[in-house]
Amino acid sequence: MSPASNSLLQERADMFRAVRNFFYERGVLEVDCPLLSHYAPIDAYIDLFSVDLGEEKQGYLHSSPEYGMKRLLARKARPIYQLSHVYRKGEAGKKHNPEFTLVEWYRPGVTFEAFLVEVVDLIALFLGPLSYELITYRAAFENYLNIDSLNATENELKKKMQDLGIDATTEDREELLNLLWGCGIEPHFGNDKLMVVTDFPKSQAMLAQTHIVKGEEVARRFEVSFGQMELGNGYHELCDPIEQKRRLREANQKRLALGKEELPIDPFFLKALESGLPDSYGIAIGFDRLMMLRYQVDDIAAVLPFFWDES
Repeated sequence: MSPASNSLLQERADMFRAVRNFFYERGVLEVDCPLLSHYAPIDAYIDLFSVDLGEEKQGYLHSSPEYGMKRLLARKARPIYQLSHVYRKGEAGKKHNPEFTLVEWYRPGVTFEAFLVEVVDLIALFLGPLSYELITYRAAFENYLNIDSLNATENELKKKMQDLGIDATTEDREELLNLLWGCGIEPHFGNDKLMVVTDFPKSQAMLAQTHIVKGEEVARRFEVSFGQMELGNGYHELCDPIEQKRRLREANQKRLALGKEELPIDPFFLKALESGLPDSYGIAIGFDRLMMLRYQVDDIAAVLPFFWDES
């Protein structure tokens, strides 16, 4: 740790306090769900750290406190937040550390417009007042790549990648879309405002509700970015336990197809949905990425007390 990091430690402490004050003033309850659980948050593209619990039992360090928070949300039906360390295997680089901090919160009974104002207000704690632009996922592909992201074939997506000089061997449709997004769309986002992308393909709904827009079923999911820095991923939260279980099974099948391990589905999470999750919006925002923008640095190591290599 360099001598200059003393100011960083103070700044992180100040911003933790600012976030807590932000939610306290808005009546949002801080919770502290476990970091280690018997069951895994399942995502086809996120790998988890497993933990030997002894007696041939295995647990997982969570990649998000979402399942636990939704269990509390189903029980109490009031706005909650968590400042949480989370863990994602194999993610280390200028924007990633295997262990990082999320600000995650859920607010029942709110409109998307009102929730988005709160999201922008929280980001403003770090960056100052900012305007934002709304754009749908489909419109972004049409505007910047002249391609229909919802209906293009895999061959059309690969052809567009070739046109952009992107070298990729994957045959997976979602990975192709993600590569095109990162290389062909994000570079167009400027540093003068937040970009809020809505209505993702239904195949990327994960834990979000869906709705029909222009004849296509799309996810009520949104992402907030500043320049080429993705800051947060939010949902109009799915409340249907049957559909959620189907999606978790589908994600596990995708994991197997990608050569990854199948993960155990959390029965406590599904039981909470069965008991009745209130209609809510939620989002997880990367605290360390906000610190990167606040410090105007391009390497996450510069805003962490210890980067992975030093841990």
